[in-house]
Formats: sequence, structure tokens, C-alpha cells
Amino acid sequence: MQIKRLATCFVVLFGLAAASASAFAGDPENTMIITLKDGDVTIALRPDLAPKHVEQIKKLARQGAYDNVAFHRVIDGFMAQTGDVKFGNMKNGFNADAVGTGGSDLPDLPAEFSTSERYERGVVGMARSQNPDSANSQFFIMFAPAPPLDGQYTIVGNVENGMGLVDKIKKGDAAQNGVVTAPDRMVKVRIAADDK
Repeated sequence: MQIKRLATCFVVLFGLAAASASAFAGDPENTMIITLKDGDVTIALRPDLAPKHVEQIKKLARQGAYDNVAFHRVIDGFMAQTGDVKFGNMKNGFNADAVGTGGSDLPDLPAEFSTSERYERGVVGMARSQNPDSANSQFFIMFAPAPPLDGQYTIVGNVENGMGLVDKIKKGDAAQNGVVTAPDRMVKVRIAADDK
């Protein structure tokens, strides 16, 4: 009887956790759409985990700062990194030598690390330097689980649709830590609530 109760409790708790994560997918204010060369990727942002980071991402998206920004570091089987709005805009000021070192004019953010979420395929996390409080505009999308990142990098969302398109992003040279020559880019980034 006790085992049956525990199993029922687990099912209920699992259902509640899944419902809270997927609730953001239906919230246009917390849904980011990244248009890639092959189509749209929909990301459910997670203000429940990282309210300051999500607010900054939405602000940059609404400014158009992410439009045409390169996926400058892409490691097969690991992740695709983008979001350097200072040096990564492929139509305005792209700098192959500096991309990945810049951020935005907005301030760096204090870490909002989560102990309840894990870096799995489709998770979106914030890039940072060695300083935990240095995330700004760059983010990455996971191709596969990476337990060493758990609790070390701020999670800001999950890919809800279009992960197959993320898989097609041009990969970088493994010997060069994933640096991509002639990289793919985010054609346009928008918040779903702003769609007419």
C-alpha cells in the first residue's frame, strides 16, 4: 500500500513539474522565436528560473539586437553558441577575431543558477566568462546532455519546436574549440507576444 502511495505521489509531482515547464510555451510573452535559414525555432523562456536573464534577453530581442547574429561557436554533440551582439552581427560589424568576446550595452547579470533543472538536449543557457556574474547577451542551445554545466550556468529556456533545425546549424572546428568559419546566423529573433 505504501509503495502504491509513493508511486501515485511521484506521478502527481512529475505531472506538476512538466506542467509548469510547458506552461511557458503557451505564454506569448515568454516565447522567443528564432528564425534560422531553414525555419523557426520556438523557445519557451523560463522567468521562473532566471527572471533577470529572461528580461534582458527579451529586451535585446525587442531591440532587434539579435537579428543577423552569428552562431560563432558550435561543437557537434555539445552546443551551439550565439548572441554576441557587439561583434557577431553578420550584416553590421561582424568581427571574426573578436566574436564571442563581446556582449551588449546592457549590464552583466548576477548568476541565477538552478539546482532543480539539468542541462539536457534543447536547454538554452547563458554563456559567461570565469566570473559567474558575467552573463550578458550570449546564450547557447544544447545538442545533448552536459551534467558538468548543471548549477554552473544560468538556464533561461527550452526549445519547444524546431530542435531539428538547431541540429542543422553549421558546426565548428573541434580542434579550434568549435569556432565556425562562415557561420550560420539568427536571421531574426522576436518575442511571440509582439507578433501582429
